[in-house]
Amino acid sequence: MSKRLETDPDRAIYIISVAAELAGVHPQTLRVYERKGLLQPQRTQGNTRRYSQKDIELLQRIQELTTEGINLAGVMRVLELEDQIEKLRAGQERAATQVSALTEQLTDLLGGSSALVLWRDERRVRRALKSDLIDEAAGRRTFPSPPISG
Repeated sequence: MSKRLETDPDRAIYIISVAAELAGVHPQTLRVYERKGLLQPQRTQGNTRRYSQKDIELLQRIQELTTEGINLAGVMRVLELEDQIEKLRAGQERAATQVSALTEQLTDLLGGSSALVLWRDERRVRRALKSDLIDEAAGRRTFPSPPISG
């Protein structure tokens, strides 16, 4: 269990001076980031700030962005967008997994033969079926010649 605690990135173990040193900023900068809502360190019962490894990584990302000339409001927006992208990516992976599982189920239901047509190919398939039907219908439109009287 102690191994798990040592490697848990959410476990708040760093005091403000150590966190500031690891992130390469002044401790006062961490207080500013907290006031601006960029960072929410955990607190001990004595109300002392404690930072986790995830907090340190976030501080390093904030430093990268501010070094590039982005102000704190811009940094907040970038972090929000990165979080949103990550959530969308995770949702896309879940959806792809579901589609794969459903396709597998459908293939099983169809007895191994897949009658699936990709949506983009639907028009092509309809045209082909339509031309087959027309050819078939044209073949039936032959009439016997009228009897010759005479």
